[in-house]
Amino acid sequence: MNHSKRHSEILRLLEDEGTITIADLADKLGVSLETVRRDVKPLASDGAILKMHGAIGLPSAVGEAPFERRMRENAEAKRAIAKAVAATIHDGESVMLDTGTTTSYLARELLGHRRLTVVTNSSDIARTLATVNGNKVYMAGGELRSDSGAAFGISAIEFVSRFAVTHAVISAGAVDAANGVMDYNLEEAEFARMVLARGQRSVVVTDHTKFGRQGLVQVCGFSGFTELFTDRQPPDDLAGALAEAGAQLSISGR
Repeated sequence: MNHSKRHSEILRLLEDEGTITIADLADKLGVSLETVRRDVKPLASDGAILKMHGAIGLPSAVGEAPFERRMRENAEAKRAIAKAVAATIHDGESVMLDTGTTTSYLARELLGHRRLTVVTNSSDIARTLATVNGNKVYMAGGELRSDSGAAFGISAIEFVSRFAVTHAVISAGAVDAANGVMDYNLEEAEFARMVLARGQRSVVVTDHTKFGRQGLVQVCGFSGFTELFTDRQPPDDLAGALAEAGAQLSISGR
């Protein structure tokens, strides 16, 4: 594949995935990391793509893409993470889930469980689990977002604050060694922070593409949760921050 064909293929992959790491791009194109870095340099200079820490993205896709598009991004990794978390949840237990693509995949992995008590602000998660296997589902109220079908704001936070659950699970928009878990939206960050506070066990789920990203609003530092589930080993600085805070790291295979 020559230089110009690789440019076209890079743009096509970004149209499908929104963002992609340099390592994944090199793997998909069958070239070296150095070749990929050379290829993306003129695309970034022209403004066709945006460079991030270890990744590239389309200008329109940086930040939070629409929910359905994000469900397709890194779907295999998110399913693997969801399967690993689901294996730690048992029939009859209580779980609180915020809205997110990986938590939506977790809801689907929990379809084999029975008699769960589920608290969520996500209509997708509520729909998935409400009518099966004797589950009891409580959904936070408020205005539903048009892209994700999730409720946010004071009423949603007050609602979930009444519950104390065994497992509290949030999906992270960004994880940075200096700032911890971050999000791109204030209301989503505030809701996620409350979810983590209501669980005996507090879990963050995120695929590796969120590592090194900086969101706009901090959800919590690394001491604000007990476990992080992901699909690849985090960078050394991030792994060190997790270990220092005493957070358990679980890496799922694909």
